Amino acid sequence: MAANSQFSMAVHVLMMLARSREENLKSDFLAGSVNTNPVVIRRLLGQLANANLVVSQTGANGGTRLSRCPSEINLAEVYKAVSCGEVFALHGRSPNQDCPVGRNIEAVLCNLQKEIDHSVVEKLSQYSLQSVFEQVETAET
Repeated sequence: MAANSQFSMAVHVLMMLARSREENLKSDFLAGSVNTNPVVIRRLLGQLANANLVVSQTGANGGTRLSRCPSEINLAEVYKAVSCGEVFALHGRSPNQDCPVGRNIEAVLCNLQKEIDHSVVEKLSQYSLQSVFEQVETAET
């Protein structure tokens, strides 16, 4: 099963925007850094804009920039903006309710999903975009 890469792409894009400061960056340029299609980046930027993490402008001088300072954006916000579901999916069909496991497994796994998702959000909220930016810049030297 493939993992979803939207979160890592979103952080990558936000790092590029943090690095550019107040300059608007075009989706083509961002796509080149991420090594993906600009359409994928535009969809991602739409999600980030809906979460008020970026602002975009159309036209010749258009592009996208961060909506606020990198120190004011935490990774939990990014995760919530692009999250496409839980860590694992429940079975698509209802289990056999006559089976003692089938009768109770969904409730147990649903609670586990919520607990894991809460832990992920809690951990990510400890990191700002600025802290990631500093790590990226330090690794570059």
